Amino acid sequence: MAKRNVKKWFRRGNWWRRLRNNRKYRDVLFRYLFRDKQDLLELYNALNGSTYQNPEELEVVTMEDVIFMKMKNDLSFMIGNTINLYEHQSTWNPNMPLRGLLYFAQQFEGLLASRDDDIYGTNRVKLPTPVYIVFYNGGGMRTDNLMLYLSDSFSTGRGSGCLECTCEVLNINRGYNQALMEKCHRLWEYSEFSSEIEENIKKGMRREEAVHTAIDICIEKGILKDILIKQKAEVLHMILTEYDEKKHFRTLYREGMERGREEGREEGREEGREELLRELVKKKLDRGKSIPEIAEDLEEEIPVIQWFVDNPVSDIPDYPKDYLSDPH
Repeated sequence: MAKRNVKKWFRRGNWWRRLRNNRKYRDVLFRYLFRDKQDLLELYNALNGSTYQNPEELEVVTMEDVIFMKMKNDLSFMIGNTINLYEHQSTWNPNMPLRGLLYFAQQFEGLLASRDDDIYGTNRVKLPTPVYIVFYNGGGMRTDNLMLYLSDSFSTGRGSGCLECTCEVLNINRGYNQALMEKCHRLWEYSEFSSEIEENIKKGMRREEAVHTAIDICIEKGILKDILIKQKAEVLHMILTEYDEKKHFRTLYREGMERGREEGREEGREEGREELLRELVKKKLDRGKSIPEIAEDLEEEIPVIQWFVDNPVSDIPDYPKDYLSDPH
């Protein structure tokens, strides 16, 4: 296959745009750290028990949220190989297998088109074996790994139906998957750095202070030292951007509340609050955020956010005010 077609089959449809821009700062940092082929090859070897030495053997396409990876071979672009989808998550999402199905379906469609394969012919079309792994460092997971199944979303439950997509979730929080961490030093460094930030926040530090402190501690310990010294400003920008956005929305929210109080009219206060919430929910939906993520960002209950999603116009009378909680 011609060289110009190597990456052409990686497709980005409308579904891709809907899924973009819904990650936390740790997801951005994870992709930033593993943009280097040598580090990515080390991670690949650690996961697969392989001993590849040449990072140029990796054919990589990074698509902002995920990393598609395969190893080159002597036959053709993908025949007889695997396509590895690596994704990072810092918030729990039970729909990862469904996302994996959409990812791989798009990529297979592009691959078939680039090779001009005939799916109606008499010859079997060869496809790379898909492998979907999610690196998770959010809360709530108490095991090293967990397998998620697409069929769990079916009304008839796991194992039913004619379609399945699995997703292996690996816990990369501090203290988990020690064997994997020992094989991939960069992954261990990332885990330690993220843990330092979260521990500082738990101690009562503001996020900016927590990040600066974590950077100083990690440099002193030699953790991510090569990155944190040379690209400190860039790392700070990545981590603090999400925080600043949240702060901005909270400020708008409080200002709306203050305007309502100054007017001295409870009705006007509630209407102003409703309109502000409606506007914020719409903006975050347009950016691809899920309802639970929006609820977390705006410090509201999920039913309230769901109501605004289901009722996008402002002249609906049954606004569920009882669900509202004051912002912290």
